[in-house]
Amino acid sequence: MIWPQVVKDRIKSGHDRELVHSYPYRSACSSTVWSELVSDASGDLFFAGYTNYFLWTQVPAFPETLRRKADSGCRVRFLLGDPDGEVTRQREGIEDVALTVSTRIRITLEHLDRLGPVEGIEARFSAREDAMNHVSLSVFRFDQHALVTPHLARLVGHDSPLLHLRRQGNSGMFDRFAEHSEELWDRGVPANV
Repeated sequence: MIWPQVVKDRIKSGHDRELVHSYPYRSACSSTVWSELVSDASGDLFFAGYTNYFLWTQVPAFPETLRRKADSGCRVRFLLGDPDGEVTRQREGIEDVALTVSTRIRITLEHLDRLGPVEGIEARFSAREDAMNHVSLSVFRFDQHALVTPHLARLVGHDSPLLHLRRQGNSGMFDRFAEHSEELWDRGVPANV
């Protein structure tokens, strides 16, 4: 045999080539991975997590990096849950943690407000009818890479699994998650930060 079965089992083919790495917990993905993905992106940074609050502590010099990215022509977007929305209140009851979902969203809004108006940085709340779809899946895009967290029932984001994807072609996992987050963005409402 030219290719023994053990080698064939290790070679990714088809759409599984897009899976760079999987983590049993979002918190198991090192800050270095997040920093490198943010730093390497040049055209599109899209943070479509429901709260996005951890980015401000996970990524070193995050505000300065966002400003620099936007100034160089990179589109930077934040899609957040509505801190006063019904789904947010329901999720707070489910998680039952001291750092509430609405507080975590407000942390992100405060950081965005501190940036001041920066051309190229946008923020929206997901539409009321999309909130349940948004709270259950976080998609963070960095040009052709994405970090995706499908939220497990009663767990906070950092305790849910994370997939690192790299786009390899049309209609793969990357595109499916990208299309989902774009739909949420298109129906979202301005966050007015």
